[in-house]
Amino acid sequence: MAEKFYVTTPIYYVNDAPHIGHAYTTILADVLSRFHRALGHDTFFLTGLDEHGQKVQQAAEKRGLSPQAHCDDLAPRFTDLWKTLGISNDDFIRTTQDRHKRIVQQILQKVYDKGDIYQKEYEGLYSVAEERFITEKEAESGQFREVRVLKEKNYFFKMGQYQERLVRYIEEHPGFIRPEHRKNEMLGFLRQPLGDLCISRPKSRLSWGIEIPFDRDYVTYVWFDALINYISAIGYLSEEKKFARWWPGVHLIGKDILTTHCIYWTTMLFSLDLPLPDTIFAHGWWLMGESKMSKSLGNVVRPLDLIQKHGVDAVRYYLMSEMVLGADASFTPENFIKRYNSDLANDFGNLLNRVSGLITKNHGGIIPEAGTPTPAEEEIISIGRTLGERVNALVHDFKVDSAINEVLNLVRAVNKYMEVQAPWKLAKTDLAAAGRVLYCASEALRLSAVLLKAVMPEKAGVVLGILGAEGSGLTWGELRSGVALPSFPPLFPRIEAEKPPSPRG
Repeated sequence: MAEKFYVTTPIYYVNDAPHIGHAYTTILADVLSRFHRALGHDTFFLTGLDEHGQKVQQAAEKRGLSPQAHCDDLAPRFTDLWKTLGISNDDFIRTTQDRHKRIVQQILQKVYDKGDIYQKEYEGLYSVAEERFITEKEAESGQFREVRVLKEKNYFFKMGQYQERLVRYIEEHPGFIRPEHRKNEMLGFLRQPLGDLCISRPKSRLSWGIEIPFDRDYVTYVWFDALINYISAIGYLSEEKKFARWWPGVHLIGKDILTTHCIYWTTMLFSLDLPLPDTIFAHGWWLMGESKMSKSLGNVVRPLDLIQKHGVDAVRYYLMSEMVLGADASFTPENFIKRYNSDLANDFGNLLNRVSGLITKNHGGIIPEAGTPTPAEEEIISIGRTLGERVNALVHDFKVDSAINEVLNLVRAVNKYMEVQAPWKLAKTDLAAAGRVLYCASEALRLSAVLLKAVMPEKAGVVLGILGAEGSGLTWGELRSGVALPSFPPLFPRIEAEKPPSPRG
């Protein structure tokens, strides 16, 4: 049976305009799913939108729309961007869909019947901006806005009773929360008593949400509702075979929602007697220079602006190659141009141009015979034959930037090989030897394109088309001699940095 890979992004809050953070997580999930598909694994990729809560209700009221009409109007901002970014998701869930609401209500009833939900009156600090009760310590941190004292009767989930079990699970499963410092952060959080979780809002205060099945005066807390998307979309309580096939999976999240996923979600799954996710991976933030991107600072990068200027594959490549998963990364236009010119224009693009140019000039535009490899070719072949295994291991370890660099190392090695072998000189005295060099370089280019297709589906697909190698795999030697190369425009023209205007004299 083929290995399976189920990957999710967070479901994005419909009131936010999509920004580089949303784009990054979604492209990352797309790249991982494409890598796994290329490796022959059964793959399912889920993303979607979180459409309930107080902020949605308030925004809809300001616009004079119903909350549902408001959500329907805003949802295409995400779906249109995903199309532009070449996202290959298998499903797109919205929490306002009946298929999701029905499962949330069944889960609420199930947890209530188990005795894990109770009602009590509670007075505490409430963050209107975050739509949840917070501790005094959290209030003192200054990270929560619009904090006020709130007293009301609500339903609570017995989250605290699963604290010791969760600590044991995290300690016994080293790859469960990644990277390692996030696991330590959660274990540190769990050293303090874990309270119970308020999972309802009275309709008198908030009507836009999923109604609690055992008390129609309340709706579900937005996080309890949203997290369930990971199992409602793949058939929990509705399609048993589908659910058994895909669950558990990998959750990709930003580090700012670590607690909700590692504590709220895991204890909910304990209550349901379901396996926990294979991995919860929290990536870092994109910084603009040294500052976190935020609307208030006015430094949010809009992915579409970059795409319109430099193409979607260049943006995908930059985002995947620049951030070490788990750490923050800094975006500057200068970094983008430097990475693009170095990797894509000078290394990958230049190799394609040189190889195709020499084949056209000296071999009639026909891919030459492989010939008998010399030690120089054997060195390249050795790198190429094991490249798929190395990339596979790095992708499984969520080291996407390192996986990309492995492929580029082959490209760089072939560029050096070309310099040393000088097929443009060889062609004058030994055309077959020059052809052998160009076949080896072309095959390395094909193999690189097969692996880079997960990152740059359009451009790498064009390279494979030029080489007549669409649908080829990771075995060295699949490139066919005798294929005629078509002419093509430069795939990665160099980007010239804009010069600052000269001062007036």
